[in-house]
Amino acid sequence: MRRVYRLTKRTIDKYDNTLLLPEYVLEGWTNTLPEMFICADVSVLYCDHATHKQFHSEFKSDRDLERLPSGKFDTNCLVRQLAAVAMNLLRLIGQYPLNESYAPVRHKVKRHSIKTVMQELKFKAVRMITHAGQWSLGLGVNDTAFAVFNVITGN
Repeated sequence: MRRVYRLTKRTIDKYDNTLLLPEYVLEGWTNTLPEMFICADVSVLYCDHATHKQFHSEFKSDRDLERLPSGKFDTNCLVRQLAAVAMNLLRLIGQYPLNESYAPVRHKVKRHSIKTVMQELKFKAVRMITHAGQWSLGLGVNDTAFAVFNVITGN
């Protein structure tokens, strides 16, 4: 195991105000990464640690997996694997159209949460249409998310 440190000196706060005295922040990480990772690489790997924790929290709470449904390990493993597939699909739907020109304009975001994507899918106004013996979903053309849904589904 080795310990990696990073010392940051701040002279400006988050509001672009100059500080009278510089602020020093010391961060340290204990890791077991191979020696081929230099100290700068280790600090970069740990920068998105909070994002990883946020994804894990969304996975547990939004997918309702705080308590697994069975006492059997195999059943719980299957439930977790299916939840991971569902989460990846919802994440794809939530991130794919954000920067496209046809996406509805909201506020500037990097990604939609899983909960937001699920709510938008659940509360979408559609009609079930049967034509020539096949069922399809009829989305309203005036719906602001129609173009996004159309591109994602490949219609």
